[in-house]
Amino acid sequence: MKIGIVSRTDREDALELNRSIIKYLLENKVEVEIDTSLAEKLSEYEEYTCDITQMTSDFVICVGGDGTVLKAQHVLSPKKIPILSVNMGTVGFLTEVEPEDIFECLDALLSYDFFIEERLQLDVLCDDEWITVLNELVIMNSQPGKMLDLTINVDEEIVDNVRADGLIISTPSGSTAYAMSAGGPIVDPRVDAAVIIPICPFKLNTRPKIVPADSKISVKFTKEDKKGLAVLDGVNNKEYGYMDELKLRKSEDVAYFVRFRKNFYDSVNKKLTIG
Repeated sequence: MKIGIVSRTDREDALELNRSIIKYLLENKVEVEIDTSLAEKLSEYEEYTCDITQMTSDFVICVGGDGTVLKAQHVLSPKKIPILSVNMGTVGFLTEVEPEDIFECLDALLSYDFFIEERLQLDVLCDDEWITVLNELVIMNSQPGKMLDLTINVDEEIVDNVRADGLIISTPSGSTAYAMSAGGPIVDPRVDAAVIIPICPFKLNTRPKIVPADSKISVKFTKEDKKGLAVLDGVNNKEYGYMDELKLRKSEDVAYFVRFRKNFYDSVNKKLTIG
């Protein structure tokens, strides 16, 4: 078995946890690949350096919060490499393991006592390039205090003409992130759907909508002198203006996560109590 390791590097407790994980794996005769940014912090393991884009591991351990997981899986999902995510963030809806449980879970991993969960992703067409997101596309007004005017189409049918502060188009994975805070539903990751959530809409009859994941979704900017910023999984893409159009489709690439128990609802309920 070969296992890669990626991590946030801005916290000393995360670095110490990585040292313990690497020591455990090497003692158990596991081949390791350590992402470059982490290996620079752990000089004693420099010989195992491997950029994440070059990893050929069977699994990758990702130590961090949801942001760290999102960055890692954007590289790893096209390679079909499953992620075992260790929560060293604030809430960690995408993470599977708390730090105190990591070695019990590593024992299970090395014994092949786990299953692989597949998560739906969406492709967003930006400047003639399809970019894959696990959580969501967020369209925000680039002028604070101003509303956006957007026309939303699903399979070439107008679903809504929205005046709102912005718009979220989310996967089930993203339903527990910004989409939830904006009033969207929590969607079981087994559901093959996308969720469209206006952010603070002007019209009272404008409500979140759940559509089949394989729908062709488009969003057009319909007001002159109004510009919006597209944010893909927390990363700013670019500004869009009058008559510009964003298109979305179901991605052929799914995200792969190592799971030890089917505990989605229990996990969500526990994480939502963290204040």
